Amino acid sequence: MISLTRRPQKNTLPVSLTWSHYGDLHRVTPWPEVRFERLYGEEWIAVEPTTELLEAASLECRKRDWRPFLEFVPGEVRTFLAGFAYNRMEALLVAARCPRLMEDLVQAPALTAFLANHTALRGGGHAAWEEISAVHERSGIYGVLEWLGLPASRQTLRILAHLESPDLPKRFLEPLRSQLWEPQTIFALQRSRAITDRQLAGFCRHAAAA
Repeated sequence: MISLTRRPQKNTLPVSLTWSHYGDLHRVTPWPEVRFERLYGEEWIAVEPTTELLEAASLECRKRDWRPFLEFVPGEVRTFLAGFAYNRMEALLVAARCPRLMEDLVQAPALTAFLANHTALRGGGHAAWEEISAVHERSGIYGVLEWLGLPASRQTLRILAHLESPDLPKRFLEPLRSQLWEPQTIFALQRSRAITDRQLAGFCRHAAAA
C-alpha cells in the first residue's frame, strides 16, 4: 500500500534571530539587511544595538538558534562567525555594516571587538559605520587602526591575529589599547604565537595599575 502522507518540506525562507532584553522582544533580520528591531505592540521598530543588547543576544541565542539563520549567510561570513563563541552577534553586526573589511578581519578576528565597541572607545554617543567604511576605503586597515586609537602598525595586526580567542572581554579593550602603545608590551606579545586570555589579563592589570 502506498502511503499518501507527505513529509514536511524544509523551510527555505530566511529566518530572524529573536531574544528578550529586559522583557522586550528583539530580533535581527536575515542577511544582508541585518536590521536590529524591537517589538512595540504589534510592530517591529528599528533600533541601534547597544552593548547591553548584544550581550543579551549572546546569552539567549544558542547554537540551535543560529543554525537556521546562518543558512542564508554567505559562506565566508558564516566561517568567520563560527570562530566566535560568545561575541557572535557583535561579529555579525560588524560583518554586515563593514563588509569590505572582511578580508582584514579574517586575518585578525580580534579586531572585531574593537569595531563593535567603537562608540564606547571613541565617545560621541552614536555608531559611525559609514565613517569606518570611508576610512577603510581611503586609508586601508591601518587607517582603521588609527581611527580606533590603536597603533597603526603590522605589529598590532600580528598581535591581534595571534590572540587565542577573538571573543575579547569588553573589560580588556581599553587597557589592551593602552598597552599596545607600550614598546615592552609590543615586544612581549608579538613573540607569542598563541596569546591566551590569561596573558592578556596580566597586561590589562598592569595597565590598570599604571
